[in-house]
Amino acid sequence: MHPFRFALLAGATLMAAACNSDSMTTAVTTTRMYNQVQRLGNPLVSEVFLAKRSHATHGSTGPAQDVSLIRPELISFVATVAGRNATVQNTLASVLLPDMLIVQTDKAQSSAGWLTWALANGWGGRKLTDDVVDAGLSAIFGTLLDPSNVSAGLTTDNVASDSPFLTTFPYVAAANH
Repeated sequence: MHPFRFALLAGATLMAAACNSDSMTTAVTTTRMYNQVQRLGNPLVSEVFLAKRSHATHGSTGPAQDVSLIRPELISFVATVAGRNATVQNTLASVLLPDMLIVQTDKAQSSAGWLTWALANGWGGRKLTDDVVDAGLSAIFGTLLDPSNVSAGLTTDNVASDSPFLTTFPYVAAANH
């Protein structure tokens, strides 16, 4: 046999054997790190209660840090900007923090979830059609949590949905450009 053909045949045999071996494993050689850049479980926490300078901190931390990092600023907003009493401040802080949506299908619709009084499904999630900004503004500035509140004019952002939702997945409307 010609030496070149022998080398070619030997190389092909070794490659075929290596491809069929179950004993060889390839280990991951790199560890990937991901950097969270935003989270908006409840857009009101970031967009209403927090100053613009705090958005990056809120977006890059997890819900476990919300009570220590976000609560003081949320309480301050409800007290100073909204002029609400300590009961409303603490109620909103306990309902809105940590900032995450929790779906509790094991609870009655009337007793579970974030702002159940305002959102129709009551399990903690929200429908695409729920106007969470108006619901949140009503909780902050409306009379629901404090009948003596006098800021009822601030209970809506006066912005309606201008795009119809799709009837099939992914359901969200096309982006406005």
